[in-house]
This record gives sequence, C-alpha cells and structure tokens, in this order.
Amino acid sequence: MKKIILSLVLAFVAMVGMNKAAAQVVESGAKIEFSKETHDYGTIKNGANGECVFEFKNTGDAPLLISNSRGSCGCTVPEWPKEPIAPGATGTIKVKYDTMRTGAINKSVTISSNAVNEPEKVIYIKGSVLAPETVTPPVNESGAPSNH
Repeated sequence: MKKIILSLVLAFVAMVGMNKAAAQVVESGAKIEFSKETHDYGTIKNGANGECVFEFKNTGDAPLLISNSRGSCGCTVPEWPKEPIAPGATGTIKVKYDTMRTGAINKSVTISSNAVNEPEKVIYIKGSVLAPETVTPPVNESGAPSNH
C-alpha cells in the first residue's frame, strides 16, 4: 500500500513539474505590449491630418518580428517597423486615416507578429470627420451676391 501511495505522489509531483516547464516555454519569446490600443481623433475637420501613432514595447526575451499590419479597409493605412525589435526596446505603428471621408471613424488595424502573448493583435481608431465647409459668396448691402 505504501508503494502505491508513494508512486502516486511521485507521479503527481512529476506532472506538476512538467506543467511548470511547459508554462515557462510558452512564456519565453517575444511579447508585444501597447501603451494604448485605441486612438480617438475626436471630431476633426474634413481633410485634416489623419495620422496617429501607436507605441509598443517588446516585453519578452526574444526579438519581436512584425510580419504584417493591415487596416480594416483601404482608408486606413498602417506603417510598421520591418526590422526586429529587441527585447526591452520600443517601436511604433503609424496609422493614416483618409479624412476626406465624412462621418464616423470606427476602424481597426490587425498586427501579425511572432509575439507569444498576442500573435494577432488588433488596435483601433475612432472619431468623426466633419462635412467639408461650403464657401458662401459675399453679399452686398441689399442681400444680393456681390460681383467682386
């Protein structure tokens, strides 16, 4: 009976040890952490600068490689670093939104990388673009359009 109990205890300890080792393997590698996951433009003018920057850090122990970054539509264009980001180093993803489109902004950018914590990370942009301003012709004192 003692041998069976001792065998069960040893098997349990061995399984716990293997689970810890497996967990450590999963935790090692590149990790991506963003300082913000959503950029809010607020309400902006039609044709305004639609660029924003997302800063991230490689909090892992291996170089971070971003293989792709794609916007949810053609109006959202991301730029990402092509070189590896060393452990502890930071990088940026620049996103340009076409502000010639009037109305609500609610878009996403999907980042593909070798990060063990989030190999496919989604960041967001939101806000609203005002309609283009219309120019009204000057009027004279009688209220009629002016000829000059």
